[in-house]
Amino acid sequence: MPGWVVTPGGASCCRMYIAGALTETVEAGDLLRCRVADPTGAFDIVSGGRNAALSRAIRTIPVPSFVAITGYAQAYQKNGSVILSVRPEQVRVINRTCRDTILLNTAEYSLRRLGRLHGAVDGTCTDELLLRTISHYAVTVPKILELVRMVEGAVESVRPREPEPTGEQTDVCSVVMELMETAAGPRGIAVEEILETLALRGIRKEDVLGALESLIRDDECYQPQKGFVKPL
Repeated sequence: MPGWVVTPGGASCCRMYIAGALTETVEAGDLLRCRVADPTGAFDIVSGGRNAALSRAIRTIPVPSFVAITGYAQAYQKNGSVILSVRPEQVRVINRTCRDTILLNTAEYSLRRLGRLHGAVDGTCTDELLLRTISHYAVTVPKILELVRMVEGAVESVRPREPEPTGEQTDVCSVVMELMETAAGPRGIAVEEILETLALRGIRKEDVLGALESLIRDDECYQPQKGFVKPL
């Protein structure tokens, strides 16, 4: 039976349900390693061995795509470090609306759990698992607040965008997205190329980098490799 992984936020994970953007698939011998990202970070998905049929199915999914994955948490030590990954048992393609719904539901459960973890820190909750989590990770109130802010940032990424100002003010995000969609090659478009192209149109480097950061955070684009971006 697979082991259980306990997170710094007090979640006890064995069988997991993940929804995010499939941004990378890499062959590694008889294994297929994938990267699935959401607004809080990325998961390493490792498939193969006895589950070769699932690996073949994953290979047919275009990168990038939104996917939902059911799998098992895995943790092992290598060269003194703990390596975390997920061994998938089911993978299906979803759309962004479905991903956002799952994210919001997960945020609600996470905030409830963090509230109980806060209670364990101040002594009003005596849940044995949470107390062991606090001891193992040296959990403090500031660390809990960092996790709360992470959840809030994820929720912000799925809210409808505010209307852009009218008039002559440039909508930098739209300009950057348009350039990515029209000029990106198989591996995307270099950030330097975006900066140089838009500089000729009078758009400041700081505004372009801010727009790229916002687009990546909102899952409108991703980084297939360092220095490159590509529409999602």
